[in-house]
Amino acid sequence: MFLRVAGIVKESVVDGPGLRLVVFTQGCSRRCPGCHNPHTWDPEGGSEVAVEEIVSMVKQNPLLRGVTLSGGEPFAQAAPLACLARKVRELGKDVVTYTGYTWEELVELARGDPAVRDLLELSHYVVDGPFIRELHDPALPFRGSANQRIIDVAASLARGEVVLAGWG
Repeated sequence: MFLRVAGIVKESVVDGPGLRLVVFTQGCSRRCPGCHNPHTWDPEGGSEVAVEEIVSMVKQNPLLRGVTLSGGEPFAQAAPLACLARKVRELGKDVVTYTGYTWEELVELARGDPAVRDLLELSHYVVDGPFIRELHDPALPFRGSANQRIIDVAASLARGEVVLAGWG
């Protein structure tokens, strides 16, 4: 299975807790004003990468805590990213997914799209919401604007309401 990526950072400490491999997906229809990654908007840009190639990168670095899926908009490529997330979890690593959608929008999308549901359920944490330039706060860890939340996915799905993660 392949996905379209804008780039991959093999080691990052700014895209979630611990040392992480970061996959910047290609394609985003949200196009938030002031976006940090506008080069990722074009769904035809970037390059195709096999899921197994990314899994191999993860296996090569035992120091990684997990993988971060960023963008672009990861949920625009939910099926291949769900496949990747499943394999990452099988390696004992965690998955953080950044999205321009709110949690509430994702839950609604997941009702009609099994791939969105799978990616959501396979993510340990979701950083949700569009970047809003007027709410930009560089002091916030792991997110760009104050409206964005770091959500504990399993706890939120179990309770049926947003449960914030204990980090960030």
